[in-house]
Amino acid sequence: MRQIPIILIVAGVTMAMCGCKTSSPPQTPSATDSTLASKPQSAPAAAIESATTPDNRPLVVCFGDSLTAGHGADPGESYPDYLQTDLDSRGYRYRVVNEGISGNTTKDGVERLDRVLALKASVVVVEFGGNDGLRGLRIEDSRANLDKIVATLKASGAKVVLAGITLPPDYGPDYIAQFDATYALLAKKYRVPLLPFLLKGVYGVDGMMQSDRTHATAAGNKIVAENILPLVTPLLKK
Repeated sequence: MRQIPIILIVAGVTMAMCGCKTSSPPQTPSATDSTLASKPQSAPAAAIESATTPDNRPLVVCFGDSLTAGHGADPGESYPDYLQTDLDSRGYRYRVVNEGISGNTTKDGVERLDRVLALKASVVVVEFGGNDGLRGLRIEDSRANLDKIVATLKASGAKVVLAGITLPPDYGPDYIAQFDATYALLAKKYRVPLLPFLLKGVYGVDGMMQSDRTHATAAGNKIVAENILPLVTPLLKK
């Protein structure tokens, strides 16, 4: 029998092995490809300018407790947020700053005066007293604290708007009458605009109050901003 040269057998096996692997191996992305894929896009010029340009608009500071802070509402749904929208839509170039802290009493407001004074606001909307009343604190003490807040802000050159609140009937007519009178007395004493009841058109209205029956919903805070707006705008310049 004729013998096949060994060299031919080896060559055939090599060719067969090559023929079994016809597809190229998957290519691994190069470092350059990876960098391009993951490189963040440059921020628009307008966004950069907005982030780096200081906001020099004069300030309207909303100074108060949870009703100002927007307790229970989503971010962007406090009454100061809606007040900003209302002022913008009417062409007033002011920046609204929310200095509301939940749980604050008038005493806490006095202790935070330095922080608010440092802002050098054009207008300050003062809203305190609800927590004093709900805790049954002495009317004389609450009134003295609120007096100091209004007097100190006015002495700094800021224009002040005073926003009042009232209490549920179970606190008794005498206590409530003295409590409510605080706002009217101070508004008259310092000749500042007064909103007697911050939650006018909101309290007790379906959809306007949260389940705690104390704090406004987003829809309620829109109304609160509308209540404040006509007292603030006469103090502003266009």
